[in-house]
Amino acid sequence: MSETTETIFSKIIRRQVPANVVLEDDVAIAFTDNSPQAPMHILVVPKKPIPKLDDAEPQDAAILGHLLLMVKKVAKHVGLNKGYRVVINNGSEGGQTVDHLHIHILGGRQMKWPPG
Repeated sequence: MSETTETIFSKIIRRQVPANVVLEDDVAIAFTDNSPQAPMHILVVPKKPIPKLDDAEPQDAAILGHLLLMVKKVAKHVGLNKGYRVVINNGSEGGQTVDHLHIHILGGRQMKWPPG
């Protein structure tokens, strides 16, 4: 997938916008959400600009798997030992507000079901 519209996440990846980075490697970056919905709310973002999950291609399988392993690593790093919720919003009706695939890690409190 080619570079799409510039997003706040691409600017964070390039360090043009400051963020509280929790972990980072060559494939992804994890940082705290500026509008937390739980005591602990971290976003895991691939460095490759994939607008949304529906735009992922078969060749992105390794990146997608890496993101989930990064979620596990981040959760352990920040001490979410009692559990956490993992959310991917896809498209406007799915609640996605930034057109760059990202995974929410929510924790630090008891999560409710259904999530809404």
